[in-house]
Amino acid sequence: VLLVESGGGLVQAGGSLILSCAASGLTFSRYAMAWFRQAPGKEREFVAAIKWTADVTYYVEAVKGRFTISRDNAKNTVFLQMSSLKPEDTAVYYCAADYLTWVSLRAPQYDYWGQGTQVSVSS
Repeated sequence: VLLVESGGGLVQAGGSLILSCAASGLTFSRYAMAWFRQAPGKEREFVAAIKWTADVTYYVEAVKGRFTISRDNAKNTVFLQMSSLKPEDTAVYYCAADYLTWVSLRAPQYDYWGQGTQVSVSS
């Protein structure tokens, strides 16, 4: 199983980025997909998740109204559209896969992880 994130970068506060996570080696349509983030010196935290059916999503309060998670099961890809970015959104962002479980908010509950992509927001 391989999860590969892309789309990170440096952006000014108020800007936008779209992260992608391409999955292979698993039956993508049977996995809830999530995004977590980890800032320096902090624990990895849940950001958003989307059910394998693509019709149900869940967000941490801090990103509601600013971030949108979506998926394309035909392309085995999950996305995180981020807008109105703030300096406190700076972190390494990871995608994760959880087999037929909804919704897991803790990192150890996920089966597979990507390597992460850095998002840096300058003030």
